[in-house]
Amino acid sequence: MSLVSAANSSPVRVFLTAEWRYLAMLNYEIEPTALASLIPAGTELDFWNGKTYVSLVGFLFQKTRIGGISIPFHSNFEEVNLRFYVRRKADDGWRRGVVFINELVPKRAIAFVARKFYNENYVALPMAHHLETDREEIKSVSYFWRLNGQENFLKVMTCGHSRPLLGGSLGEFIAEHYWGYAKQRDGTTMEYRVEHPRWRIWEIQAAECHCDAANLYGKNFRVFFNHSPASAFLADGSEVKVYQGVKLTV
Repeated sequence: MSLVSAANSSPVRVFLTAEWRYLAMLNYEIEPTALASLIPAGTELDFWNGKTYVSLVGFLFQKTRIGGISIPFHSNFEEVNLRFYVRRKADDGWRRGVVFINELVPKRAIAFVARKFYNENYVALPMAHHLETDREEIKSVSYFWRLNGQENFLKVMTCGHSRPLLGGSLGEFIAEHYWGYAKQRDGTTMEYRVEHPRWRIWEIQAAECHCDAANLYGKNFRVFFNHSPASAFLADGSEVKVYQGVKLTV
């Protein structure tokens, strides 16, 4: 399936293909006013049951290709991001999307490419991960990153077997956003599509997070990591396609 740019009516090409695996998602309620200055032009906050959420997400990038080319030593790596949810009214209806507040990766070149082509707030830090399995079932997933000499981490322990997302659930709201929006330096908005099948998820019996939120995201976000998340789950992930961005005219 190809997209068409509203600006020039030309097909929008795939920018990146990869697999996203073992997405550990910790979801926190947040006051809409805390996000007001971060909302890209032409979009508005997306709510679930009248509530606004940010998610701390750790996952694995695997088999990454940019423009169909695999870059040596940059195909498999961890990412941890903090994101919130918006929507935009387009000609084909509402497009529900994600805005990234900050994205951590272990490679400087990856951060450079993301900042250059999408103006996303990528930061390169030392990172690692650990998976625990039992008879092909995922039991726990951990993501680690080091900031200012201190170890930060996100850990989840699963409960039972993976299952499909439930329609109308908070998990579906968090996982089923297929557009990305990024503020540009000139104040405009870049919109890009992300394509993947519907994921399965594991429920979480325990989640733990140690994050220097003040230094990573700003002091306004520190308070949200001082308490347990409103929800947490682990998604199995899949192959994904990220399309080239299109600048919106608003």
